[in-house]
Order: sequence, then structure tokens, then C-alpha cells
Amino acid sequence: MFEIIRANERGAAHFGWLKSKHTFSFGNYYNPEQMGFSALRVINDDEVAPGAGFQTHSHQNMEIISYVLSGTIAHKDSAGNEKTLPAGEFQLMSAGRGISHSEFNASHSDKLKFLQIWIQPNQQNGEPGYQQKDFGEAVGLTPVITPDGRDGTLQIKQNASLSQLILLPQQQLALPVQPGKAYYLHLINGELQLLSQTLLPGDGIKMLQLAELAVKAGSDHVRALFFELPA
Repeated sequence: MFEIIRANERGAAHFGWLKSKHTFSFGNYYNPEQMGFSALRVINDDEVAPGAGFQTHSHQNMEIISYVLSGTIAHKDSAGNEKTLPAGEFQLMSAGRGISHSEFNASHSDKLKFLQIWIQPNQQNGEPGYQQKDFGEAVGLTPVITPDGRDGTLQIKQNASLSQLILLPQQQLALPVQPGKAYYLHLINGELQLLSQTLLPGDGIKMLQLAELAVKAGSDHVRALFFELPA
């Protein structure tokens, strides 16, 4: 069982300083058919103008992931974290019982492009937390976020995992799946074939009841995010 969300089917927002594409309902974009998938609630594909950004605002009981595609995020929060997040790095902020933060484009000349991802936690009103790491450019499937933080991954408050998928042109790979789990794949770059379907950049696919999952890259390098979620 699968459902593809094409890049051109996503919601859109344009505020001058921010251009955003919303895979799931967010802000002024409301689609009752796309309210999230399992614990995955938000995937926003954001482009922020030089020097601009999200002013200080608050979150509660949400696991918030940022993955920088190009540029650098300047992050500041009420827990005392003041960080920069360059291209290629992952950030996981656990809002817990409440945290305020701002996210700005650290450059006054270049655009910032990043994915903002929200996952609903399985713990409520806990201690806020902040984690950040670059997981490199290894070809294949690289675990990034896990429930137990194993092997140097970022630890999330949910029975969910996130991996970085990088493939060479024409490379094939079998991804680990279990029938009792839900899976979501978001394609960032390249062309990817799976389940007799072809995904293009910005496309995503919801998947359930999988016994196996093989993927194959097209003629370009592939970069994608692969989520394992509660069924």
C-alpha cells in the first residue's frame, strides 16, 4: 500500500522573505487529506531570503528537525542554545513542556534552503532538548535519528527513525522494512524508482504493509530522507 504526494501537489506560501512548500497541512494551507502520516506531521521545504528568518516563537510537545540543504541557519533558543547550522547538518529540537526559539538565515547575501520536519512525540511535557550533527556523505543508508540514540545518532522522543539516503547514478539498494511499520520517503535530489513508480525532487511517498523495498537511482545522484514510523 502506498500513496505518492507529488511536488506540485504540495501547498505553497510566499511572504516575500520566505517561500515554502508544505507536504502536509500547515499555516494557511489546509488539506484534510494531508494532515500528516503516522507521527510525521510536517515537512516544509523552506527558502529564506538573505538576513531574514523566523522571529522568536514558541513550541510545545513536538520534535522539530531541521536539515540544511544550502546556506546556514542561525539558531537561538530560550534554553540558552545559540548555534549555527551549516549545509548538510541535522538539528533536532525537542520542545517538551515548552521552548522559544528563532531561526534566521545567517548570510546577508545568499539564500537559505532547508527542510523543516515535525514529528509528534510519545512523551508529553518533558525537558526541552537540543541536538545537532553532520552525518557526512556516505553512499547508502545512514541512520541519523533513532529512539535510543544508538551509534551516535540523534535521539528522538518517539518510536521513529530517520535515515539519510544517498545513491550513485543507477545504483540499486534494498531498504530495511518490516510489515508492522509505516514508512515515508522524501526525495530531495535526483530521480528514484521504487514500487514501480518514479519519484522526482520534492515528491514523497507514504508506505504501509511492506515486506520488502528496493530502490534504484536514475541517471543522477540521489539524496532522500527515509522515515520509519509507528504503523
